[in-house]
Amino acid sequence: MIDKTYVTTMARYNSWQNAWVLHAVERLEPGERMADRGLFFGSIQKTLSHLLWGDQMWLHRFAGTPLPAAADIARSSDMWSDWPVFADERRRFDGVIESWAAELDPAWLDGDLSWYSGSAKREVSRPRALLVTHFFNHQTHHRGQVHAALTGLGMVTEVTDLPFLPDKL
Repeated sequence: MIDKTYVTTMARYNSWQNAWVLHAVERLEPGERMADRGLFFGSIQKTLSHLLWGDQMWLHRFAGTPLPAAADIARSSDMWSDWPVFADERRRFDGVIESWAAELDPAWLDGDLSWYSGSAKREVSRPRALLVTHFFNHQTHHRGQVHAALTGLGMVTEVTDLPFLPDKL
């Protein structure tokens, strides 16, 4: 289904996309970041908080990194109220994702991963390759919501197309 090259490419893509999103969102006033924009988690900041929570939760399952501070999805959007602290953690964790991808043993992608799903309230088991694909797709999904909100605010955004991923970040 996928291989290590896919994982390292998508980890780089994630960092690249998050860098421009952070740059754009940092230009907004706090009230603009926190205003309900009709996104799944309401505001731009709450959506980005949920996204980082999801990244931390999945990497905990994949690699044993620390659990996110919020215990569940319902609290995921409120993990960071301080924007600079959030932005620093986003940047730091993107590096953690890239390191995980670089060190990934390709054989790990074979087989299943089992975990207790708080949202499903039961033990779940799925192919690791599918879950890694979901991990990166989840990032793109929520960044797309933020991208649309920024566009709606009249901001000119950066290129999001994977074929234009720079060779060096």
